[in-house]
Amino acid sequence: MPRKETLHEKSKVDKKQQPDRVTFVTQYSVFSQELFKILKRHWYLLMDTPGLKGCISESPKVTYRRVLSTEMPSNVEIKARIQDRELLMNRAQTLSRSQGETITQLDTFFIVPQGRLKLRDFQNGHGQLIFYERPDMDGPKLSNYSISPTVDPAGLAGVLSDSLGVRGVVMKERHLFLVGQTRIHVDHVKGLGDFLELEVVLAEGQSPEEGEVIAQSLMKELGIHPDSLITGAYIDLLLKEASLK
Repeated sequence: MPRKETLHEKSKVDKKQQPDRVTFVTQYSVFSQELFKILKRHWYLLMDTPGLKGCISESPKVTYRRVLSTEMPSNVEIKARIQDRELLMNRAQTLSRSQGETITQLDTFFIVPQGRLKLRDFQNGHGQLIFYERPDMDGPKLSNYSISPTVDPAGLAGVLSDSLGVRGVVMKERHLFLVGQTRIHVDHVKGLGDFLELEVVLAEGQSPEEGEVIAQSLMKELGIHPDSLITGAYIDLLLKEASLK
């Protein structure tokens, strides 16, 4: 048989024998390489799953989705400790013209070299993997973030815990109210108490200064005094209190 035909026949056989590669399509982030390493490390779990044997290849393939902008979504945030939760709830209901929504959240924070990475478990089979960066300071602050939903928060938490390590866990009950482009959160955090959090979600082209004006205005309407503003995330406060015990 001529060499050309031999090569042609071999390539046809190889192609037929090789199972299709599974492609994961995602948006690139600073953690993409680390997440790909985690995926490869635990790939054997899928290969050993009944019904999937022979259907997937021995290595995953990751493709990054094209995005129109390289900038992450942003919001302007304010966090404050509150004394009268009932009064604040009434004011938030008045401003939002609604009773709000109650959400249970279990946030697991992982050890990362920059920013913060947390898995938010809504305790109903759904969750979100959230990466964000924001400065630790009083008053309004700009926060850049990326969010990826998951339908297996417990499983994802286990993989990330094994690969990155856990920094801490925050359990809270959140009452969510929407006022224009602002999310008002009235939170009860286990081990810390009651807090208010404002998140002004910036529209495309909207400056952080415009978001600060909105946040400051809502702060006044809700009766929040500047002295009650706090820095850092709930996880920082919990770790600080734990270190003092």
